[in-house]
Amino acid sequence: MSSVPSQLLHDLRSPLNQIIGYSEILTEEVEGPGSEGFVTDLQKIRSAGLSMLAIIEQNFTPHDGSAAVSFEEPDGDITVTGSVEQPVALEPGLLLVVDDDADNRDVLSRRLTRQGHNVRTASSGAEALRAMRASPFDLVLLDIMMPDMDGYEVLGRIKTDRQLAHVPVIMISALSEVQSVVRCIEAGADDYLSKPFNPTLLKARIGASLERKRSRDRESLMFEELQTNYDRLQELEKRRDDMRNMIVHDLRTPLTSVLAGVAMLEKHGELNDTQRDMMSIAVRNGQKLVGMINDLLDVEKIESGAAQLHFEKLSPAALVANALEQTAWLAEDEKTSLVSEIAPGLADFTGDQNKVSRTLVNLVANAIKFTRAGTVTIAVSAGDTGDIRFAVRDTGEGIPAEALGRIFEKFGQLDSRRAGTGLGLAFCRLVVEAHGGTITVESTPGIGSTFAFTIPVSHGPAPRAHTA
Repeated sequence: MSSVPSQLLHDLRSPLNQIIGYSEILTEEVEGPGSEGFVTDLQKIRSAGLSMLAIIEQNFTPHDGSAAVSFEEPDGDITVTGSVEQPVALEPGLLLVVDDDADNRDVLSRRLTRQGHNVRTASSGAEALRAMRASPFDLVLLDIMMPDMDGYEVLGRIKTDRQLAHVPVIMISALSEVQSVVRCIEAGADDYLSKPFNPTLLKARIGASLERKRSRDRESLMFEELQTNYDRLQELEKRRDDMRNMIVHDLRTPLTSVLAGVAMLEKHGELNDTQRDMMSIAVRNGQKLVGMINDLLDVEKIESGAAQLHFEKLSPAALVANALEQTAWLAEDEKTSLVSEIAPGLADFTGDQNKVSRTLVNLVANAIKFTRAGTVTIAVSAGDTGDIRFAVRDTGEGIPAEALGRIFEKFGQLDSRRAGTGLGLAFCRLVVEAHGGTITVESTPGIGSTFAFTIPVSHGPAPRAHTA
């Protein structure tokens, strides 16, 4: 027999769904001693309803494989084709049942209430949308065949509304056409149920949807907490940086005055050898402290893009001579020999004299500290791509392989026994990169290390921010 229109098929099945639903509810409510006859009659009513649905299914629905539910009842229950999810033990949810038929709403609401859920109802799509904006529902059971605004349109509005899109929706209908199921799932529905509802299937599908919803809610809450903590961390880091910068700025001024005062001592009388040595120690350590403060300030400036490089012609030999002069006292204290190897015929290059010089001094001083009674060599040569290559080799203790990846990071000290800010190598990296060059390290524990950096002969890009 040819199929009948979907609306007529829906209208035929809806009252049968109510008959079957009410008979199931009454059967559950009246079961007990002395009610056998009444229960038997209710079961007969339910069976008659299922038989009528089966007749409709067999005679008025196209047999093209589109039917999702069969109404055969060999054991007194509806047989549902396809897999059925197992019921999930969950806390009750706040559910919204949307159906234009009052009896359909009542049957489903009573069924869900018996399962422990808090249920509210809406008789139209517009009413459902208003209710969802007013209350935080955990799940919506939405009928498809409704006047004015059908279930497809309501579903579309839910899923395009940022306030509502997270709420799972199970579509319900007296129709069981595969095309309808596919359309709903593609539009964002979480599941689809056909009337009449198998109680076990209904409970399982609702339980699964609620569990997915609560899992998503937990993930969203965790993400929000992580975002809040991240924002708080960023705020605290900014406060820390602001406080540190304020402190180091305030430190530099009195420290500079102290150094100037110490340097004036010789002009106020002859100093003996002991006094001169003490003054020299004070000046060297004061200058070292000023250098640490400058490293900290410059790292912050370069990272933020606030630092400006002042390019001028630089002599590789002059830079090496300056580095040897500034670190000679440290090499003497550590009983370390300083050696220079400068390739002949090297051309001058352009760079920031102060920052390149400090980079080289930092690398040499660092090598000396980790090379006692050994040798530190400063080698300068022409690079492979027309740049200048500076290399600082030592015969010290070397660097463990696991530490190589962090030595150029801010505060990435290798040995807490060594005094320092942990900013020297970070400063070197940032300066070299700001000149358009690269810095590398090779090391073998027990044999020594080589820090090398290259700088283009003509100046590179303007300074840019770097994250250490």
